[in-house]
This record gives sequence, C-alpha cells and structure tokens, in this order.
Amino acid sequence: MDASTTVYHGLEVDTGFARFVETQVLPGTGVDADRFWKGYAQLLAECADENAELLARREKLQSQIDDWHRANQPMDPAAYRAFLTDIGYLVPEPAAFTIDNGDVDPEIASLSGPQLVVPVSNARFALNAANARWGSLYDAMYGSDVMGPVPTGGFDTARRDAVVAKAAKFLDETFPLAVGSHADVTEYALNGDKLQVTVDGQTAGLADPSLFVGVRKDGADTAYVLRHNGLHVELVINADHPIGAASASGLRDVVMESAPTAIQDCEDSVAAIDAADKIGVYGNWLGLMKGDLTESFDKGGKTMTRRLADDRQITRPDGSILTLPGRALLLVRNVGHLMTTDVVRLNGKPTPEGLMDAMVTTACAIHDLKRTHGLGNSRKGAIYIVKPKMHGPDEAAFADRVFTRVEEVLGLAPNTVKLGLMDEERHTSANLAACIHAIRNRIVFINTGFLDRTGDEIHTSMQAGPFVGRDGMKNSVWLKAYEDRNVLIGLAAGMKGRGQIGKGMWAKPDAMAEMLEVKIGHPKSGATTAWVPSPTAATLHAMHYHMVDVAARQADMTGQPLPGLDLLLTPALADAPMPQDQLMRELDNSAQGILGYVVRWVDQGIGCSKVPDIDDVQLMEDRATCRISAQYLANWLEHGLITTDQVEDALRRMAAKVDGQNANDPAYSPMAPGFDGPAFQAARDLVLTGAKQPSGYTEPALHARRAEAKAKAKAKAKA
Repeated sequence: MDASTTVYHGLEVDTGFARFVETQVLPGTGVDADRFWKGYAQLLAECADENAELLARREKLQSQIDDWHRANQPMDPAAYRAFLTDIGYLVPEPAAFTIDNGDVDPEIASLSGPQLVVPVSNARFALNAANARWGSLYDAMYGSDVMGPVPTGGFDTARRDAVVAKAAKFLDETFPLAVGSHADVTEYALNGDKLQVTVDGQTAGLADPSLFVGVRKDGADTAYVLRHNGLHVELVINADHPIGAASASGLRDVVMESAPTAIQDCEDSVAAIDAADKIGVYGNWLGLMKGDLTESFDKGGKTMTRRLADDRQITRPDGSILTLPGRALLLVRNVGHLMTTDVVRLNGKPTPEGLMDAMVTTACAIHDLKRTHGLGNSRKGAIYIVKPKMHGPDEAAFADRVFTRVEEVLGLAPNTVKLGLMDEERHTSANLAACIHAIRNRIVFINTGFLDRTGDEIHTSMQAGPFVGRDGMKNSVWLKAYEDRNVLIGLAAGMKGRGQIGKGMWAKPDAMAEMLEVKIGHPKSGATTAWVPSPTAATLHAMHYHMVDVAARQADMTGQPLPGLDLLLTPALADAPMPQDQLMRELDNSAQGILGYVVRWVDQGIGCSKVPDIDDVQLMEDRATCRISAQYLANWLEHGLITTDQVEDALRRMAAKVDGQNANDPAYSPMAPGFDGPAFQAARDLVLTGAKQPSGYTEPALHARRAEAKAKAKAKAKA
C-alpha cells in the first residue's frame, strides 16, 4: 500500500482526498466519516462489477454492429433494424407512461430559458454562471458583435444610441405600450398599482397592465419589473447615471432574467485526472452548495472578488414583497460510466469515477438541503445531477439504482436526487422512451447533445462506409429525426410542466449576431432550454424565449407522430467521392482543431476554452467537439479516403500553426519541431486508434497523456 493512501472498510483512499471529504464535505451534513466510507465501500461492492459488465456489453454490441456492416453493404434499413432488435440493441417501447419526479423547482419544471454550462473546476467561471440569472441587455449588445464589430477604442456614443434603439424595439415587441413606443418615453412612473409612461406629453401604460410585477430599489436605481412568458425584465431608471442621463426617460439599462438554470460541469469541459484535480472540482461545487464560494482576481490593476449574488426583493403594487432568485438554479454534471479512478481503489484496482462523483457531489449538495439561511439553491429540497454518456435503458436503470443506494448511504429521502439524461449516444436515442421510463421517478431533464451524438453516430457506424463531410452531416436525415424525436418523446412521457427538454450548445462564443439569427430555432422546436457558453450569450438568447411561447409551442406539438426510427438509424454516408481539395481541407481543419484543444488539455489541464480554428475564428472546444474531429479522421482512415502518412503530415503542419496561434501564451509549450511531447502524441492517439477507442471517446487517451505530462513536469521540478 502506498504511504499516501489510507484504508477505510477495505477501500484504499488517497489520503489528501480522504482529508478533504472528512474535514470539508461531511461536517454539517449529518453523515460521519465511518458511515460515508462504509457506505461507499458497499456501493462499490454492489455496483463496480455491474458497471464493468455494462461497459463490456457496449463493446460486444459495437463489435456485432461492426461485423454486420462489413457483411451487409449496401445497408438495407429493414434488415438492419431486425438485426439490432435480435441482438438487443433495440428494445420494445414501454407502454404509455407519465414521469413522476416529485417536487421540482419551477426553473426546471415550468420556466423556459437559456442554460449556461461551465467547468466547475474554474471558480470564476462557476460563479459567473451562477450569477448569470440576471444580465444587462445593454452590455450584452454593446460588447458583442450584435451591433457590428466589437469596439476597441473609447466609449462609442453612436453605438450606445443604436443599442438603446434596438432594446426599445425588443421592449415594444415584448411589452407594448397602450400608446407609442418605448423609444419615445419621457418618463416611467408608478401610478397606484400600474406602470405609467409618458409619451409625447400623453400618459399611458402597458397595453397589458398585468405584465407589471412591481418595483425594486437599489441605491440610486429604480427598477420597474415586468414579466413575460415567465421571465422577468427590469427597466432600470437612473437619470444621474451616464447612460440614463442620455435618455429622456432616465432609462439606464434593461436587465434580463437570463439563465434560470446552469450546469456546473465535472465532465466534458474539465481536465481532472487525479486526487488534486478532483478535490478542486468538488471543492468549488461544495462552495456553491454552501453558498460561500469566492474568487479574487486582478482586473485593470485592481483586485476584484466574485461571490454569489443576493436574491432580489420586489415590492408588488399591493405592498407585499416578492423575492426573486438572484442566482441560476444549479445542476452538476457527473462523469459517465466509462472512466475509472485510482483516487479510490478496491482490491488494489481503480474504481468507477462515476460512482465517486455520485457519492461526493451528492454529499456536497446536502449542505444546500440543510440550509436555514443564506444563499440557497433548490427551494424544493432537490439535488440536480446530470448523467452523461449513457448507452441505452440498462445503463439508465443502473444510474437509478446507484443514486438510490447513494441516497440510502447519505440518509436522503428516496428520489431526492433528480437526474438529467443526456441523449447523446445513439443507443439512447434509439431507445429514448425506455431510457426515460427507467428513471421516470427522478428524471427532470433530457437534452440533445448534438456534438457527442455526432461523434457517436460516426463511431457506431464506423464500418458502414465513409461519412459525408461536416456540412453534409448538418443536413443528414438522422440528425433532424434525432432532434425532433427527442422533443416529441419527452412530451409523450409527460415532461411538459415537470422537466426540461433541452437542446445543445452554441459553439461560437464570439458570434452573437449569428446566434440571434439561428438559435431561436431551439425554442421554436419545443425545447424549454438550450445551452449557451457565456453570460452574454444567455442574456441575448433570453430574448428568444420572449419571442416564442414554448409552452404554447409544446401544446401544439403534443401528439404529433414521431419521425420513423429508420431515419434515425440511417448513417450519413457519402454517396460519391469527396473532391480531393475539400477532403484535404477537412483533414487539416480536423487536425488543427484536435491539436488546438488537446495541447491545452494535456499540457495545461484546461478542459474547455476558446480555441482558434484553422481560419483563426474562436470556437468553444471541449471533449465532444474533439471527439467529432477524431472520429471523422478515424472513419476516413478506415475506408481509405486518407492515409496514415497524410494524417501524420497534417498533424505536423497544423501543430506548427497551433504553436503560432499560442505564441503569446507564456505557459504554452510548442509542439514543433520535436513533435514528441505528450500533447502531440495524444492527438495521434485520438486519430490513429480512434476506431478502437471505447465508443470513440477521447477520455482514455487524454487522461493517459495528461498523467504523462504531469509526471514529466513533476520530475523536472525535482531536478
């Protein structure tokens, strides 16, 4: 046994991690250390082998699918579906049912709006996401490309005026006045129980007075609070403010209720491979659940400190007080079933990391449940955990049993833990109703993770033939069927008014004008939420949920027929050879994207960041986007569209480009000219062994190479 390990009930636990659990996590939960470690040991004894068996089942199914495709080209859809049924990949649809998930917070059950997703390993990002419940529309417009190129000089008064005009147009469409336009208001005032406005010397009010909620005072600011489609908007008046002084009405800002929910991510956007990393991840989640997380940083030579925002006190027209949450309702995304960790070992072997996440993130959240004052999260006594990368209903049922056992160990009532189901693997998509049924008593969320879903689509059908390029993939029949089926199956299962139906991430964090044009498609699809990469994006995307009444849209969609399963199971194969110049362009693009992401992951432990693409456009990259690029190249290698030599050449050329893109980062270590460091080798691993990686996931290769990089850095520091 290693000297840095402590034994508890047969478990070998990293001593520093055990100290963190016992001195920081458990005090105040009512769970003592012996009960925790004994229960954890029992959980592993009961579930670790089953976890491994489920992973072996995945591999067996994939092997059978690979063999079938090799022997059955071209593919006959009816024969393919019959084969998938015979091997148990497709299961019978459950009889009609309605989920019964207990008491759920309104942000989950009934409120439609953006959902922010951030790495919980970064305390500043975690706090920004929690506080993104409210955001300035003026700031979001002024500081993004919504109003044209982002300004780099001093304050632009013409841009300010354009922002004010665009915001007034939004207000006219969302909160129309009985007379005139918000652009022409000279005074907002409270008249009895109504909001009164003065326009061109006339006094009037809102066309629908019921949209007025009340008034909030904050120093010199007076905010008139409105509500539409469940979301609040504040008209902030302060004639002495520099912005308010330029307005006849004194309107200095329009503040949006932006992100009702946020996911604190322990998975795709995080690089956590050992005890120290996991303590950092869990420590920030613990601080959020205790309400005391802070982060200080330097900005313009001044020390700034982030902390959780207070709730907002609104005085209603009748004089009563309405308290609105100041923070997004927080969910935490655990890792999937695949990876193991040596932070906790059983019989000398690593144990499933997902079981560690289940125990520790749930224990951290008990602090929120026991809170009697201060900044809380759930007002319904629930813990919200998103479980990703599950393959089919057996794995969903396993997750349900795991959390039932965790609840027993930690003394929680049954189904206190609510689960979000990521519909991001084809085995789950093809059996979505059965997956929902398996966790029907705790499910609160389904989401189409189209990035991972694309990677899994390629890997599952790796042997069916070469896939079309990225543009063709976006227009493929399986993708539309996937997005439509997700919403309709969720509605049929009774998710409306009981849980979120979500859509995927906007991956261009600097392209907000394009997002405003495109992402309205998500609420139009009947989804109650969709992922955004920043507080600015949340504020802008919130406008879409005023433009679209999602509840009404869902009512219209309920009962619509599902797109056929054959459409979902049709891989997007190329029907003609890709032009060589396009193929080489896509090869370079994928190689550059993999390297740009992997070099930060492996060398610096950055799990998610803005990475410039081959054209120097900043894109949000995480393991899901990396999975797509790696699986594309693995598929084309498998079918002879590209060669290993071409891949090696592209990786070397793109490594030099990525080095140049990161030249101003003092922490960056160039990959060229040696091309022998762990980061470059990780990129090679992902492509050259991509067809053999479990489900095409990036984690095994990245974890191994990150461990190698950390070991080298440690040895260098000792030398």
